[in-house]
Amino acid sequence: MHQEDLNWRTSSYTGSETCVEISDSDPPVVLVRDTKARELGSVTIRREAWVVFVRYAARH
Repeated sequence: MHQEDLNWRTSSYTGSETCVEISDSDPPVVLVRDTKARELGSVTIRREAWVVFVRYAARH
């Protein structure tokens, strides 16, 4: 999948664009990148691992 085909978004909990962005346009993985440094690329995370991380973060 090409970068221009991805749907990037920030958390609905943030009030600014100084956050991380995620793209889950490719079902098996989630891509994460720094909003302020998009040119540095993204980190690819397996969807299962992302779900575990989000559940953990939501509890703490």
